[in-house]
Amino acid sequence: MNKLMFSLFQTSGSVAPLILRVFLAVVMFPHGAQKVLGWFGGSGFASSIAFFTDKMDIPAVFAYLAVLTEFLGPIALLFGFLTRIAAFAIGFDMLVAAILVHVHFGFFMNWLGKQKGEGVEFDLLLWAIAVALIIQGAGAFSLDRVISANFETPGAVSGRHRF
Repeated sequence: MNKLMFSLFQTSGSVAPLILRVFLAVVMFPHGAQKVLGWFGGSGFASSIAFFTDKMDIPAVFAYLAVLTEFLGPIALLFGFLTRIAAFAIGFDMLVAAILVHVHFGFFMNWLGKQKGEGVEFDLLLWAIAVALIIQGAGAFSLDRVISANFETPGAVSGRHRF
């Protein structure tokens, strides 16, 4: 494989990225499941797409990308597969959400129910996790680690399949 592909999958055996990607997946999956499956009180796929396109005037292609990012991105993170891409997509998805919705409500979450919506403080935490995963990769117990171990690299022992 080429160098770009190797760098996409390359990761250490560190536990820190594992913890970050699992918790980001746990936080984001319910949001995607609301939009795609109607779980957790969500409206389901068709209604979510209609809301984004009709009420928020988001072009359909971007509505589909946002919904699928929130659903498939956490699944990819859980397995540690294409972690950098999934983290980037989730981070970008949350950047758009912050710009279109959250920034209008300031910094703070609506902890006390005294404002109309949620501020950007939660988005900042998600961005920090996403950036850390983009930099570090998937870490221990990931498909990315298994895949990167199979790339031929200078000085590497061929045939390693460690998690």
